[in-house]
Amino acid sequence: MNILAAILFLIILYSLGSALYYMYKDSGDSTRMVKSLSIRIGVSILLFVIMMAYSWFNM
Repeated sequence: MNILAAILFLIILYSLGSALYYMYKDSGDSTRMVKSLSIRIGVSILLFVIMMAYSWFNM
């Protein structure tokens, strides 16, 4: 579980960093930043759900 959480956290950080890069590089001309932030939100929700399920079943 710890390895999965760490991997998902690294994916979240990578997505956040790529959104920052696209914000400066594209200057608002494309939707790559929005897609990157959407991926970050989705992975964050997935990580939260996995942690809640792990907590629930590991009682």
